[in-house]
Amino acid sequence: MRPTAGLLAATLVVLGACSSSVDRQRATTCRRAVPALAPAGAAVTVLRLAQGPVADSIRIDYGIGQSDGRQRWVLCRFGSGAELLGIGTERGPLSGAALYLLRHYYLDTADAVAAEPAGPLR
Repeated sequence: MRPTAGLLAATLVVLGACSSSVDRQRATTCRRAVPALAPAGAAVTVLRLAQGPVADSIRIDYGIGQSDGRQRWVLCRFGSGAELLGIGTERGPLSGAALYLLRHYYLDTADAVAAEPAGPLR
């Protein structure tokens, strides 16, 4: 009976590490989307990064340059793993076409990595 408890504990540790890795990947993906959704040329700073209001989502509150007092946020919704399924903002949800272009032609580029905003990691 003792080996089974050890195996269960090891499995839980491995699953916890995977979850943490997926969470970090989700947070990175969502952070990299923010500059593409902010006004052109804006200096973006992440103010808060937290679990979103629904399962498998992350919400990022951010500010730009000289704050205009406007609340800005991005809500990224994920499928299994770190697959980005949808993005909502204070202006409404991204269209399917915009999400497709963002996922396939921006998020994994050097430009997205370079533009990833500063601020809390999680």
